[in-house]
Amino acid sequence: MNTITKLALTPKTIETADAISRVTLEAAQKGMGMIPNMYGGMANNPALLDSYSHAYKSFRENAGFTSQEQEIIFLSVAFENECDYCMAAHSFVADKMSKVPTEVTDAIRNNTEIEDVKYKALSQFSRIMTAKRGNPTQEEIDDFLDAGYNENHILGVITGIGIKTMSNYFNHVFNTPVDDAFKGRTWSKPE
Repeated sequence: MNTITKLALTPKTIETADAISRVTLEAAQKGMGMIPNMYGGMANNPALLDSYSHAYKSFRENAGFTSQEQEIIFLSVAFENECDYCMAAHSFVADKMSKVPTEVTDAIRNNTEIEDVKYKALSQFSRIMTAKRGNPTQEEIDDFLDAGYNENHILGVITGIGIKTMSNYFNHVFNTPVDDAFKGRTWSKPE
């Protein structure tokens, strides 16, 4: 059982953030119409928010995955890391922005079978890489490649895991409350 006491930070706002974090918070406000609770909390350490936001943007633009595949990676990693906040947030993004089929999102959330072979392989490989801390077997790598991905996609999965690890760990330690916008997709790990 986890005996770590959850910590509490006062979320930063555009007005109270340092110059580095302020830029990211302003961009979030402009792009999403809100500042997610996670961003406000991360803004307490400009290195964390700046690193997260740059890596997130680069992953979205350069990792070689469709927006649907990106959400499958993020959801699979968040599932494996048991991050309630990111499961809710990325389920919302998957539904509303990336248009991931609900049956795929729900299968990840419920730890059930994904029917689409390629999406299933992507989710499984993302979870394996997370659970095994980057040490998949050759068979697990071959299964991923046989589903239609290539070695460059493995690097993209590693990038997605790095990004979600930063956010998942932050949310665990600081018990980030789920934003109202994401509450329709709250989650807790199935038994």
